[in-house]
Amino acid sequence: MRIRAALALALITVVTFAYWGWPERLGVGAKADEHVASPKSEANTLSLTASQLAAIKVGVIEARAFPQEKDVIGSIDFNEELSVQVFTPYPGRIVDLFAKLGDNVKKGQTLFTIDSPDLLAAESTLISAAGLLDLANRNLARLRDLYKSHAIAQRDLEQSVSDQQAAEGALRAARNNVRLFGKRDVEIDHTIAARSPDPILVVPCPISGQITSRNAAPGLFVQPGTAPAPYSVANIDTMWMLANVSESDIPALRVGQAVTAKIDAFPNRTFESKITAISPIVDPNTRRVVVRSEIDNPTHELRSGMFANYVVQIDHPVRSLAMPLDGVVREGDGTTSIWVTSDRQRFTKRTVQVGLQNEGYWQILSGVSAGELVVTKGAVFLSNMLTVGHVP
Repeated sequence: MRIRAALALALITVVTFAYWGWPERLGVGAKADEHVASPKSEANTLSLTASQLAAIKVGVIEARAFPQEKDVIGSIDFNEELSVQVFTPYPGRIVDLFAKLGDNVKKGQTLFTIDSPDLLAAESTLISAAGLLDLANRNLARLRDLYKSHAIAQRDLEQSVSDQQAAEGALRAARNNVRLFGKRDVEIDHTIAARSPDPILVVPCPISGQITSRNAAPGLFVQPGTAPAPYSVANIDTMWMLANVSESDIPALRVGQAVTAKIDAFPNRTFESKITAISPIVDPNTRRVVVRSEIDNPTHELRSGMFANYVVQIDHPVRSLAMPLDGVVREGDGTTSIWVTSDRQRFTKRTVQVGLQNEGYWQILSGVSAGELVVTKGAVFLSNMLTVGHVP
């Protein structure tokens, strides 16, 4: 009996040592414990704890409208079709100025006057022509009386008639010549009656608008078409919006497309317009094309040179699946990915293709279906966990 008891005790000792001692020395026990503590997960899949779930948001992926737009940079400028440089029509020295920079002026309002030698010469010719006509009229009347008494030949009377008609033609030509200087008939009649030429030439404003530049001073000698113009006037009820568009974007633009502008001076407002013209010339230095649109400016608050950002509506909005920006991760290789789930516990990383971006959303072109559960906030958090190999 004692021998059987001793053998049984020895057998139990060997089995116990074999179970607890040998595997540990061989490393089997350590691996088993490690496996229990950190089970391996599937590739690109994470299981989150409750505290980790609190750091993300999950939602259903849905469709939304994405406008098809082009963002361009430009500025505000005067409407060149409603602006003009006011030159003197004839050379002379400026006598008086009647408008300052920024003044609102009306069409026909006097801007400045000049002492014009050409006007002096034209009025002198007018006075001379009027005197010759008066002499020809008196001579014709005298010869008609003589002809009635047969004191002169008919040939002399006919010559006098011809001289009188020539004098009338010369006076009409002289009057028309003075009218070219802007003189009215009443002023012309006064000059003839007074026999005194007035060399002061009045230069009126050709359009209603605002004085946008003044380069005139009394005593300055000015000539037609010689820059700078004494005055520049622009009607600022409408302004031009000029955008500098890359030549690669021009095929997408057409006259009539809607334009929305944001101007730095008015950050909380938008200005609506349409494309009215696209320049046929590409700037050889910048490789850009000027695209023009018109905008109403009834309160005259827009000023030439203001910086603006333009959004051109190039086509109708498209409806597509959308993801918030915080739900999309840009990978180092240039691809984009999102995280999807079916039970809100296990999350799988999935590569998607993105398109347009608008108002905090990416357009998703492929890689996910409508109605799937996706991480809408905290996607970067999950990607970082996967990168560092943190598996709960």
